[in-house]
Amino acid sequence: MALKVELKPHEKIIVGSCVITNTDQRAKFLIEGDRLPVLREKDILTPDTADTPAKLIYLAVQLMYISHDPQDHHAVYFDVMRDFLSVVPSAADQVQGINNLILSGDYYRALKESKKLIAYEKQLLDIALNGQPESREADLSTAA
Repeated sequence: MALKVELKPHEKIIVGSCVITNTDQRAKFLIEGDRLPVLREKDILTPDTADTPAKLIYLAVQLMYISHDPQDHHAVYFDVMRDFLSVVPSAADQVQGINNLILSGDYYRALKESKKLIAYEKQLLDIALNGQPESREADLSTAA
């Protein structure tokens, strides 16, 4: 089954190991292939934008997802994950779920779960800074 993608003007997408940048008009296309990694620009983190521990976890999982040899990134992921858990032990269940997905080779789902971890981290930071979470992030963490 093909994946239907619509890109906004100048939007980027990663397909396999290629970055595709749209021109100045909307574009629609179909992507066919088995287990081909696809990431829209809104879901892509760079080393510059991975500015929190949970985002570093997401970045490591993202690199596994788009890599020809995901295990090249396992050591970095597990180092960052251990550091994160030493500071945020309350995230142990979420991290264990991500670990299980990684170890089973389901990097796309691990990436989605890592996004929830970013929302949880933001909720904790909001509580630490403001004394209460923002309602949207609170809803996300209870759904996880």
